[in-house]
Amino acid sequence: MRGLTDGRTPGETRRTTQAASTAVAVFVALGVSLTGCGTGGTGARDEGPARADAVGGAASSSPAPAAKASPSTVPDRVDAVRLVKADPKVSAEVKRELKPCVADEYPIDVSYGRLTGGSVDDVVVNVLTCGDTVGVGSYVYREEDGGYQNVFQAEAPPVYAEIDRGDLVVTKQVYDKEDPVSSPSSDYVITYRWASGRFTEEYRTHNDYSKAAGNAPTPAPEPDG
Repeated sequence: MRGLTDGRTPGETRRTTQAASTAVAVFVALGVSLTGCGTGGTGARDEGPARADAVGGAASSSPAPAAKASPSTVPDRVDAVRLVKADPKVSAEVKRELKPCVADEYPIDVSYGRLTGGSVDDVVVNVLTCGDTVGVGSYVYREEDGGYQNVFQAEAPPVYAEIDRGDLVVTKQVYDKEDPVSSPSSDYVITYRWASGRFTEEYRTHNDYSKAAGNAPTPAPEPDG
């Protein structure tokens, strides 16, 4: 072992290394502090905005001018549960499934992103089951005239929708008769793109999963004696 070749125990080597590291850290911190003072307090922010906790703990000789805020295109967080329940296009089966799992926690995932070319981010909603989190419905809502309109839905479970670089990607899992919920046999991954006021399928892939992986036979116990 390397720690024993110079006559020192591993503990002594570790303490020596820690002491040297501490000295280097103090020297570097002092150098950074002096550099910040020499640049008028802006050197620490030359490579990007400082974190809020760092700004709160740092003293400044004069406050920096406030940056002009750009208008946000991200919508306020929507009440996705209310949105789905009030949507006449959503099936009664999905609405029945949309109930609290624990206290007021609903089995619902919500994503925001640009899909339809609007001035405000679209909203993607996935409704899941409580027990095994299987997707039972996926929806895209577009902001129009101060409200949200359902412009896409898929209700053939298991299904799940995501935003991928401006495209809508929907995954549909396929189960054989004996498959457990945790292990589908295959899936379809379908990519949709917004064009002419609606989503159109661009392409799809089909993936088959191995039945052997994770199912190696257990070796028989050796006989006694």
